[in-house]
Amino acid sequence: MNDQHDHGALGDAEYAEFMELAAEEGFDAEDVEEAIEEAGHGPLPVLAVVGRPNVGKSTLVNRIIGRREAVVEDKPGVTRDRVTYEAEWAGRRFKVVDTGGWEQDVLGIDASVATQAEYAIEAADACLFVVDATVGATDTDEAVVKLLRRAGKPVVLAANKVDGQSGEADAATLWSLGLGEPFPVSSLHGRGTGDLLDEVLRKLPEAPEQTFGKAVGGPRRIALIGRPNVGKSSLLNKVAGEDRVVVNELAGTTRDPVDELIELGGVTWKFVDTAGIRKKVHLQAGADYYASLRTAAAVEKAEVAVILIDTTDNISVQDQRIITMAVESGRAVVIAYNKWDELDEERRYYLEREIETEMQQVSWAPRVNVSAKTGRHMEKLVPAIETALAGWETRIPTGRLNAFLGELVAAHPHPIRGGKQPRILFGTQAGTKPPRFVLFASGFLEAGYRRFIERRLREEFGFEGTPIHISVRVREKRGRKK
Repeated sequence: MNDQHDHGALGDAEYAEFMELAAEEGFDAEDVEEAIEEAGHGPLPVLAVVGRPNVGKSTLVNRIIGRREAVVEDKPGVTRDRVTYEAEWAGRRFKVVDTGGWEQDVLGIDASVATQAEYAIEAADACLFVVDATVGATDTDEAVVKLLRRAGKPVVLAANKVDGQSGEADAATLWSLGLGEPFPVSSLHGRGTGDLLDEVLRKLPEAPEQTFGKAVGGPRRIALIGRPNVGKSSLLNKVAGEDRVVVNELAGTTRDPVDELIELGGVTWKFVDTAGIRKKVHLQAGADYYASLRTAAAVEKAEVAVILIDTTDNISVQDQRIITMAVESGRAVVIAYNKWDELDEERRYYLEREIETEMQQVSWAPRVNVSAKTGRHMEKLVPAIETALAGWETRIPTGRLNAFLGELVAAHPHPIRGGKQPRILFGTQAGTKPPRFVLFASGFLEAGYRRFIERRLREEFGFEGTPIHISVRVREKRGRKK
């Protein structure tokens, strides 16, 4: 482990100095390298799980993530708060996008399967296509195969509901789909899932190496996200229109244009569209589900999430979920409070109180008060996006970080617990986009103390508009292997 990549963000000289410090404090060199490498990875690769209703996708997702988190019910139309989960197999982490639940009768099965499969495939690095081996390939399955071929993403085929030797022959018939080897599994009993996941890892890219400085290749990518009818389309139209130039439109496969290249403030940006959920989706449960799936897809493709909040409404649970999705995905964040021109004094007063209480988790995000309808304060959007990107890409040299940590620990030591007082011994920033820190400590650091460290990091170094990830490695007792 001595190539540049394994050093995370550290140059050779800084790395050597850092490892010397670690050895003095009694840390195992291998453990330190592993911690830096783990924290220094860029965004995790994304696996989309697709297939028609009731083939066992959510059960399989639960198997993959190793806990019962995706809702599993026989009836279609089950809505869930989340559609993305983090999973680990054979020491590698990746994200899973589950397209398990929807309103089956919204547009007919074929159309609804196709629509959600598209959203998920768009965000994914590879796809896991689940087919019910006891039924065989149906017309709907064939339709999904066409989508997968068009998308050109790597595909692993899971022949589900194979509970014993007799089902192996059923699985073999799925070679006819032309997607390569069908992997016979039972998501219910776990049979065959190990081989399936080994194949998934072969198809998924490794988590990208950490890159520093400016993004390479193409315009910066911005997702406009927010709950339905919050004004995403209006904002996009306002941003694209008037004296600004729409450079071109990149057509989606079977939907409206997905991304728009728009020139703003002399710079071309790529706006990843999350607006226009299909108008024909009447049933609320289905619509909410599509909204979540589409938001997740857009956020995965973006670098900055501009979250729109409708100021004429109370800040809702759905707003909070969308904010959490953006923060957990590690994107830069800007909050745009829309319809600001429609507020009277009383509503403005109560809104400010709501923002104080409900928006605490993103108090670090730049805020713009806009009107998509009138264009009010639209000129403030680009500086806010640029501020968030700058925070997202900020890197603190290890020497400066450790001087800061030393002062912090001296002035505000960790509370004593059980007669012991854990101390932060040293740390490093292992990655950016978003900033990721590894702290090495003599004992477990409580969540409250970690939040305090994050707050002080922000006060000292800015980090405006970006989540911060802090991981802690505790020094192992001498003579005891990890």
